[in-house]
Amino acid sequence: MRAQPTASHYVNGRYIDDDRGAEIAVIYPATGERIATLHAATPNIIELAIESARATQAEWARIKPVERGRILRRAADMLRDRNEALARLETLDTGKAIQETLVADAPSAADCLEYFAGAVASFNGEFIDLGGPFAYTRREPLGVCVGIGAWNYPIQIAGWKSAPALAMGNAMVFKPSENTPLSALALAEIYSEAGLPDGLFNVVQGYGEVGASLVGHPSVAKVSVTGSVATGKRVLAQAGAEMKHATMELGGKSPLIVFDDADLENAIGGAMLGNFYSTGQVCSNGTRVFVQKGLHDHFVERLVERTKKIRIGDPLDPETQMGPLVSKAQHERVLSYIEAGKQEGAALACGGNVPVLQGFDGGFFVEPTVFTGVTDDMRIAREEIFGPVMSVLSFADEDEVINRANGTEFGLAAGVFTGDMARAHRVIGELQAGTCWINAYNLTPVEMPFGGYKQSGIGRENSLAALQHYSQIKSVYVETGDVDSPY
Repeated sequence: MRAQPTASHYVNGRYIDDDRGAEIAVIYPATGERIATLHAATPNIIELAIESARATQAEWARIKPVERGRILRRAADMLRDRNEALARLETLDTGKAIQETLVADAPSAADCLEYFAGAVASFNGEFIDLGGPFAYTRREPLGVCVGIGAWNYPIQIAGWKSAPALAMGNAMVFKPSENTPLSALALAEIYSEAGLPDGLFNVVQGYGEVGASLVGHPSVAKVSVTGSVATGKRVLAQAGAEMKHATMELGGKSPLIVFDDADLENAIGGAMLGNFYSTGQVCSNGTRVFVQKGLHDHFVERLVERTKKIRIGDPLDPETQMGPLVSKAQHERVLSYIEAGKQEGAALACGGNVPVLQGFDGGFFVEPTVFTGVTDDMRIAREEIFGPVMSVLSFADEDEVINRANGTEFGLAAGVFTGDMARAHRVIGELQAGTCWINAYNLTPVEMPFGGYKQSGIGRENSLAALQHYSQIKSVYVETGDVDSPY
């Protein structure tokens, strides 16, 4: 199980390294074995990355948007052509089941590149008629942007951030999570092969101090972060101190509401996708599942039946449905929350243990876990766990569940399952969340903006909204007559 890249960083169209940087051990989560060793970026590598981006960006911005789009489209095709190899790399890096990475990782990055390749050509300013004189606006790039990725969807996040940035005429320096540094390098190679000029997409590795150096660099105009609320607050404070643009896609503790009239199997399927997909390591997960009292017991009974059938094991086996958590630290964190749930009085309906899997004794596995009898004040109902731990709560009526669902500092996502569409829209309209679903959960097509309310973030990923966040408006007034001056 080796996945050693050519070098740690990809800068100005080539691999570079500096072994004076702090060591980054890449661990295969299914076995705990080291599969690669990289080094964090030194100040010199950071400077090379930003300077190469700055030197190339202005010329890139002058290229017609449709021509920039052609390069992104070629890169999208390459991502699809190499999907099998990229999926394996992503599974080795994250531990996610390959049946997921084959459909949800590089393919979603490809969808993103393809979308922005077409959308940017018609993303223009506006004409303003002033009754003789007129004005117009221009959408112009920001310059050098920094992307900071998370470890749950490494290549997807790299695509979500780089595609709108590059399409709009910006350059990007991307720092993957130190837990999952590999697939962003593969994306950088693909961009080069697709014809992206050297320096426009650079990848540098590192821990928090590398991210801070990138964000604080005077040549950087914008930062986009996917990560925890705590990380987002630190980065936003640093960027705000220098009036830099920022997009924050952060954590959540999202509600999924199931009314008595919901289709039972669909609601359970949505709840399972919203808690167990990617081993529960999804920021938008609906980890507080509110079930109306009339359906509650039947819902739990059937949920437990289906959850116990989830196949845990070798993530490279196409039949495996759930792989390990990403790291030992995350494994310990999730197990601590399971213990907290038991200590606070929640009922463990199923799961909660570390499975015994032959050949994977060193892996970071945990069973998919369902708690019932959960109350709003319990830690498992208030804090983001980021693992396959579902809390089921009961409720009586619509007003009650809306108030309880909104009783959180987070506001990333929310879902409603019901057969009454008027109620569905009414409830969604009252929920304080930026990304919502009706009779579905965790579907994030690139055409739809993604992001949160409250402490779950600022700005949006995907859709035309992302192009807005990677551009600035210039207003131009044009006089067609004489200047009316009192002087």
